[in-house]
Amino acid sequence: MSSPVEPNDDPWDQKTRSKFNNKSKSEWFDPCQDAAARSIRCLNRNGGDRQMCTDYFEAYRACKKEWVNKRKKEGGSIFG
Repeated sequence: MSSPVEPNDDPWDQKTRSKFNNKSKSEWFDPCQDAAARSIRCLNRNGGDRQMCTDYFEAYRACKKEWVNKRKKEGGSIFG
């Protein structure tokens, strides 16, 4: 069984790239939404104690950083 904190292996894979590029300009899309949702669920489970959820926050930050870096390399912004 995998750890609940594992970040998505590649937040900017072909499937995610396609979803992002084909969304409307007014639509928000975050390939790291799964990691963000895990962070919020952890906070809810632990009464808002951020110390208990540090691993979840780190996984989200790592995912977001990887996504932004890949978008920069492609010459695109994170906004579409």
